Amino acid sequence: MKEILFEKARVARENSYSPYSKFAVGSAIKFKGNDQIYSGCNIENGSFGGTICAERVAIYKGISELKKQCIEAIMIVTSGKDGDYPCGLCLQTLSEFSDDETMVYLANPSEIKREFKFNDMMPYRFDFFK
Repeated sequence: MKEILFEKARVARENSYSPYSKFAVGSAIKFKGNDQIYSGCNIENGSFGGTICAERVAIYKGISELKKQCIEAIMIVTSGKDGDYPCGLCLQTLSEFSDDETMVYLANPSEIKREFKFNDMMPYRFDFFK
């Protein structure tokens, strides 16, 4: 599965609209109990508050079709040599739709560099309902 996520995220990254930061990001997500893969790229805006990250694009695409679901795995592809971690806003959004077993993969365009469970990355996340 992670190879499929990697390829979808790598391809999504090619659609990045990042004229300001020049930092292209692609993401792909699989939700538990569903075989569909949802991908997204970062889309910047001259009004920086209007910018949306690749991770949230993929999550919102899936949630808008499936309702609230739990993410099984997310792949994030950036140009960083060792893969880059999500920003704080994306971490909180991931927290909303993840559980302790959600897998996070960080990659550059050539290979997957890191993998871990979401809870290992963010053990003290804010969770209003727990």
